[in-house]
Amino acid sequence: MKTPSVYIAEELMPYLRAKIAEILYRGGLRQSRIAMYLGITQAMVSKYLGGNYRRPPGDVAGLLDSIAEEIASLILTGASKDEIIAFTSRRLFELFSSGKLCKHYAKYAGVSEETCRSLFVFGHSTAVEDMKLALRELLSLSRLPELIPEVRSNLAYAPPGAKSPSDVIAIPGRITLVKGRPYALPPEPGASKFTASLILAVADRNPEIRSVMNVKLNERIARAVKRLGFEYAETRTGGLSDEDAVKEIANIFEKSSPDFVLDWGGEGVEPLVYVFGRNPFDVVKKVKTLLEVV
Repeated sequence: MKTPSVYIAEELMPYLRAKIAEILYRGGLRQSRIAMYLGITQAMVSKYLGGNYRRPPGDVAGLLDSIAEEIASLILTGASKDEIIAFTSRRLFELFSSGKLCKHYAKYAGVSEETCRSLFVFGHSTAVEDMKLALRELLSLSRLPELIPEVRSNLAYAPPGAKSPSDVIAIPGRITLVKGRPYALPPEPGASKFTASLILAVADRNPEIRSVMNVKLNERIARAVKRLGFEYAETRTGGLSDEDAVKEIANIFEKSSPDFVLDWGGEGVEPLVYVFGRNPFDVVKKVKTLLEVV
């Protein structure tokens, strides 16, 4: 009987551990330290680093590569073992609940994709926990204050199934600066109106995009965005109502899927960069990359 737990243990975890080990090793961690985090022997870490592991189908490997980067980043920023295990479980759970793994699991177990999807339901509590971890990583970025605009920043996440701003997880009162240091209250559902409405509108056009953060925009930051090599778009929402501004930005995603949208604002509207991603960890990764070139 090939349950999802067996599929995860046999087909997913060996590759996921191997990719995490590779990233951590490049990050300067010793093999013994990597083994402790992964719960395996140092000999197994050495085996992974030597490329001795089986690669899953291409699209599954791509999904696991993204999770490996997120987990490695959490480890390198000091997340506890409990947090890492909980996060990994939630990430794999989400891959099933979104249906992204169901085609492969159905073939592996000899069941229907509908059966696979029915086993997993994604809830608010897991989304909030993901946001807490992503926010902690974001606030640890030493140069983050350089990107906080006058209107302050918010990070929002519309988990699968989100229908209204009350379903979107965001930062109450937004991310602000206190004595030059970034500060934020714990994320919670319904904590944003504009940013939540924006990510819902974007997700309606591209369901893969579920998280966004607004940061400062000026000529220096614009040049940095354009040097990154990510896809970007530019617009100007000055003079528009909030509702029309949301439509103006979201409509960009009908023909493309930019990682950054540069909104040059206008009268009464501060210029902002909107950083979009699959989830809050993807957004934080892009913000971190932007800070490296600003």
